[in-house]
Amino acid sequence: MAERAIVELKETLAGERRRFACRLLASGPGEAVILYRLPRAGQVGDVALPRGTLSLGFFWEARSFNAYHWVAPDGGTLALYVNIADRTRIGRATIAWRDLAVDLLITPDGRCRVLDEDELPADLDPALRATIGAARDEVLATYPALLAEVERRSAELLAGGL
Repeated sequence: MAERAIVELKETLAGERRRFACRLLASGPGEAVILYRLPRAGQVGDVALPRGTLSLGFFWEARSFNAYHWVAPDGGTLALYVNIADRTRIGRATIAWRDLAVDLLITPDGRCRVLDEDELPADLDPALRATIGAARDEVLATYPALLAEVERRSAELLAGGL
């Protein structure tokens, strides 16, 4: 499949929308992998992201999360950043999803940290809060396999060079 431009559309629980211009690396029924190169250095938790870090975004319509595999310019995994999400829709020109605030940061040393639970609104619908908790628990129970899956797939996609 030839790479092409695609836009990632992220919506927060508060309704804020953000757009990211990316490259589509792979897609299939209900799933896609996109690429974004960080234009400047950043920091998430205790993970430093140097300028030029590759962010491979893995999106699945049937999963309750998406994942960003952060790859250092030298090719090593910096972290896997998992967003609890819903309403993921993968189209030809866009990938749209709703960010449900809670994130998990998984590092190559095997640690997994839950982030941003304090950002959930106090008046959040109890059913949605339960959905978020179940998705968080699913990732906590399966993150070693998820990291292995994403690293394997990223290596395949990056093997041709970018």
